[in-house]
Amino acid sequence: MPARDLSINYVEFGVRDCATTKKFYGDAFGWSFQDWGDDYVSFSPGEAGLDGGFSSDDPSTIGRPLVILYSSDLEAALAKVEAAGGKILKPIFSFPGGRRFHFADPSGNELAIWSDVGVAH
Repeated sequence: MPARDLSINYVEFGVRDCATTKKFYGDAFGWSFQDWGDDYVSFSPGEAGLDGGFSSDDPSTIGRPLVILYSSDLEAALAKVEAAGGKILKPIFSFPGGRRFHFADPSGNELAIWSDVGVAH
């Protein structure tokens, strides 16, 4: 099923160690995983849950989950965020499987928006 445009699609957790975190969630809840190098692993809790990832590349993100929305037009989403008064924290960048940017809402909450449109699979 395609992601709904501009809806919550993914959640990312900063962790100290991906392997230890993966073992915990696998043992406790039976989640499945896909490794993307040493410092990133995506997870899937199954049909009823929201997919996400664990990242150990930035210690400042530990304990601060990142909510990620999906957009079929990343540039238009960025323009909407800016026009609404959001602050761009990380401009559009590429990662394996897509592109995304991070922003802060008026209260300072950091979120991200990603897209796989135009990315070769």
